[in-house]
Amino acid sequence: MSTNFMSTVRKYLPDGFIAGILLMILLAKLIPGIGHDGSLIELSVLIKGGIALLFFFYGLKLSPEKLKNDLSNWRLHLLIQLITFLVFPLLLLLFYPIFKGSDREILWLAVFFLAALPSTVSSSVVMVSIAGGNIPSAIFNASISGVIGIVLTPAWMGLFLDQQAESFAFGEVIRDLVIQILIPVAIGLFMHRFWGNWANRNKSRISLFDKSVILAIVYRSFSDSFLNGIFSSIPMHSLLVLSICVIALFFTVFEGTKLLTKFMHFNREDQITVLFCGSKKSLVHGSVMVGVLFAGSTMGSLFLVPVMIYHAFQLFYISVVARRYNKELNPASI
Repeated sequence: MSTNFMSTVRKYLPDGFIAGILLMILLAKLIPGIGHDGSLIELSVLIKGGIALLFFFYGLKLSPEKLKNDLSNWRLHLLIQLITFLVFPLLLLLFYPIFKGSDREILWLAVFFLAALPSTVSSSVVMVSIAGGNIPSAIFNASISGVIGIVLTPAWMGLFLDQQAESFAFGEVIRDLVIQILIPVAIGLFMHRFWGNWANRNKSRISLFDKSVILAIVYRSFSDSFLNGIFSSIPMHSLLVLSICVIALFFTVFEGTKLLTKFMHFNREDQITVLFCGSKKSLVHGSVMVGVLFAGSTMGSLFLVPVMIYHAFQLFYISVVARRYNKELNPASI
């Protein structure tokens, strides 16, 4: 009885990572400025090194052979990546004329940043597995999405960031992306043959390191924003509207993808994979991109807000859908 009670309680507790992010935001509000520039140990320096290591481990865990073997299912792969990097941004671009030049253009840009992000890796694969989808294709697309996003996310954002911040230097951002992300990923891929098995054996420890870097980025971003009064200029009703828009974006893509996979006559496994991988956005990549794109700006935390809202909602809703699909496959096991 107590075991069932504890499992029920755990089911409704917030995700540990989300809880950690909320704690970092609270810490930034109560004690901003820890590790600021000029401190004995500067948080910004630690974050830059952490980002480079994070993507080195990301490349280290990628198997070039497995990625090559799954290329034959090209219709599924192409559709997922088009939804992730083309459909999402184009949906937001439809509304750009409404917000252009207004006080809320920066909020539109924050949601556009969400739309330009790659898909999640671990949660996409886990949910596809629970629902009975195509797991190898989920692994391939979730992995390759992060690699593609290293290039396409800043490319999409580069169309608008120069217009938003005079101090934003896109050339310097590209340099930082190459040094902190592209080069570490390439080195990791090269070293996979030597250290790949070690990385797979230590996934949990590497994941803990990844999350620690993300938490540091979240604290730094929100700390700078609280010190500079960024959120004081955003009314509560604007945050409410932002949340509604983000959730509406999720359902538009999710339901549209469901119809599209049926129209293209994908089998059940592939439909689940496209639906779950194509509709998700990565909080991890979003946090890292904020750490690189807005390293010298106080706007970083603002761009994390829609990402966190979307991430929390997608985990909740897709977990419900995944369990429903699982129940259809195994009615006696639920």
